Amino acid sequence: MTTTSGAIARTPAPIHLGHAPDRRGSWVPTVGMVTTRFMELRKRRGLMVALIFVTIVIPAVFLAIRLMAHAAAPKSYGPAGGADIFNALVAGVLYVFGFIVAATLGCTAGSVDLTEGMFRHLVVTGRSRLALYLARIPAGLAIVVPLVAIGFTIVCAVCVFAAPTQVNYQGVNIPPALSEAGFAHWAADHPNDVICNFPIHGSPGTGTINAVLSSNAVPCGGPGGGAVIQKGPGVGATVSPAPTPAMIRTAAVQVAAQNYSAYSKVFRSPSVGLMVRTGLWIELEVVVGFIVGLGLGSLLGQRTVAVILMIVLEIVLTPILSRANIPHMINLQRAVVGLGVDHLEPSGLGFVFGGGGGPGGGQGTSQLVPESRTAAVCVTIAWLVGWTALGAWRMVKRDA
Repeated sequence: MTTTSGAIARTPAPIHLGHAPDRRGSWVPTVGMVTTRFMELRKRRGLMVALIFVTIVIPAVFLAIRLMAHAAAPKSYGPAGGADIFNALVAGVLYVFGFIVAATLGCTAGSVDLTEGMFRHLVVTGRSRLALYLARIPAGLAIVVPLVAIGFTIVCAVCVFAAPTQVNYQGVNIPPALSEAGFAHWAADHPNDVICNFPIHGSPGTGTINAVLSSNAVPCGGPGGGAVIQKGPGVGATVSPAPTPAMIRTAAVQVAAQNYSAYSKVFRSPSVGLMVRTGLWIELEVVVGFIVGLGLGSLLGQRTVAVILMIVLEIVLTPILSRANIPHMINLQRAVVGLGVDHLEPSGLGFVFGGGGGPGGGQGTSQLVPESRTAAVCVTIAWLVGWTALGAWRMVKRDA
């Protein structure tokens, strides 16, 4: 006889495993999407070689040639570094060409899927078109920002460690970072250099400076950078006694006192603060170039025309609209992003388009079309947001 247990084994209830939510329709790009965009851009060897050549190779080769030339003939070739070389490389290479290479990369990222016929395949995956566009921004910046940073670091290192031992002010080599008393003491020991080369602000009057300038006591050996030395009294003029060496030293100290403010702004090498601010400013220009190029490339659907337009904007339109006062178009000029970024230039850096603001603490920006820093920041943000929205809108509305 078969017996059954009173306890009936219960069958466990089925466990319902929830499916992971489908995030393909989200507008937020995933890490995988950004990584894929990064790999696609990095595999374009010709573009990568061009970026490395412009941002790293050109400054490195230029500085290497200067280092070798100075090592071979130090009397004929000056030091490889210094504040002047720093200003020249930042304004002449990294600022302008950094924008151009960033814009080229942006135009490529914005149009590569269309030119290679991959846009339709991306759309059928169900991914959000907005996410596909936004993934290009961190992917492209992850390439161009480090390259520009490497080139800028090379420039900073050489300009600091290979800087000259003296500074050049008005064609005269002077020890750097002298106090006002030390500068006056140096001027008293070098009166000829001071009187013949330093500019004299205002009229010398009838004091010691005028007495020295009116005599032949200071041989300048040619036209100097500042005072004009009279060769002798005219016909019928009263002959003044020749100034003594003490009077010449006093005049040199007085002229030096007029020039100390300008001398104090001449540095042997760029300061750490200036290099940090300049690096961030250069990276801002790179970000602007990439974002605008990305939006323009997406809007036009091709790279060549977009790159040409970006080069024209940087090389032709921005210098003209930043400095020329065009009647009835002043507000339109202020809307140009290049002018806005120029007004954000760090003080103490030479003006990008030849304004000569280096030692004068950024005085080159005074030659720009006037614009407040607040307006410059607003214009820069408006260009970044506007071109991002325009490029994303074109990708969302484009037919697959």
